[in-house]
Amino acid sequence: MAPLPYWRLSGFYLFYFALLGATAPYLALYFHHLGFSSARIGELVAIPMLMRCVAPNLWGWLGDYTGRRLLIVRLGALCTLLSFSLILVSKSYGWLALVMALHAFFWHAVLPQFEVITFAHLRQQPERYSQIRLWGSIGFILAVVILGRLFEWLDLDIYPAAVLVIMAGIVLCSLWVPGAQPSSQGRNALVGGFIQQLRSPGVLAFYACVALMQMSHGPYYTFLTLHLEDLGYSRGVIGLLWALGVVAEVLMFLAMRRILLTFSVRKVLMVSFVLAALRWLMLGSFAEYLWVLLLAQLLHAATFGSFHACAMTFVQRSFGPGQQGQGQALYATLAGIGGAIGALYAGYSWNTLGPTITFSMASAAALAAAVIIATRLQEDRP
Repeated sequence: MAPLPYWRLSGFYLFYFALLGATAPYLALYFHHLGFSSARIGELVAIPMLMRCVAPNLWGWLGDYTGRRLLIVRLGALCTLLSFSLILVSKSYGWLALVMALHAFFWHAVLPQFEVITFAHLRQQPERYSQIRLWGSIGFILAVVILGRLFEWLDLDIYPAAVLVIMAGIVLCSLWVPGAQPSSQGRNALVGGFIQQLRSPGVLAFYACVALMQMSHGPYYTFLTLHLEDLGYSRGVIGLLWALGVVAEVLMFLAMRRILLTFSVRKVLMVSFVLAALRWLMLGSFAEYLWVLLLAQLLHAATFGSFHACAMTFVQRSFGPGQQGQGQALYATLAGIGGAIGALYAGYSWNTLGPTITFSMASAAALAAAVIIATRLQEDRP
């Protein structure tokens, strides 16, 4: 058995999620800096999420059919860099909408295929996934802290250049990663087998909960930075608060191997959704109290860390070797639909209903997912 290319896989995750660390906290802030209203900001942030409804399924089918997953990852990374560089041409709403759509079409081709490559390298030890994925969380932390400080010292006009540097890192790391395929990949019956697995008990319920979880994150990813600025927190402190959440996520990833050997995926998912509902209430109503804000950010360990690790395990268990790309793509698609709805409703409700009601709607979505998991997902043995 070939040795696990741990550092090459980890390096890719580090830069990929550093890009998320540059966009999740600061993209809306950049659009606000350009003078757009909250509704327009919500629309611009929703566009990349909407592209997750299209791109992952197309690239996932192509990856399963051709088996050329690493080529798709490399081309997707390069085209992401080239298309986002168009942001340097114009800052009009229409042009920015085009840039958001174009770069996201390629960006969302990358991760589902890379997840399949990672699990193919892991072979008989999929529980080690979280030990590799935690480097993505470290990349996120580095991005939010460094950029938070940078934007205190320099103007936000440097934001596009900072994002392009990170995208270049993704391209370079994709060239360093060795390819791998799931064992006994079957091209014949790719579609039939995939549809059949979707009809398995609890699978569709799981995917519905993926959409609800991402929808509940809409106000968080779109307006948390602006919300905290309005409450008087500095950009440097806001960056540290984002980083704190991801530190908690890293610690959770380190513990997930033992947790999944002890508790079922169903139980961990239920707890993750309940804690998400609590977290959004805290952020919407009590974020002016620093201790509440710190506790809410620590709950990122559940709302993303344990949720994502369990979700990847569920997808890996639910689909055969020739269906993994489509399974990951559907996960990305439902996450995109939920995230887009979350960003849109947050954008339209933020100024009219206020942060408390907006985050309360997010809490209701997470609680609904907990009920669905409790009633529709079968108990699995750890």
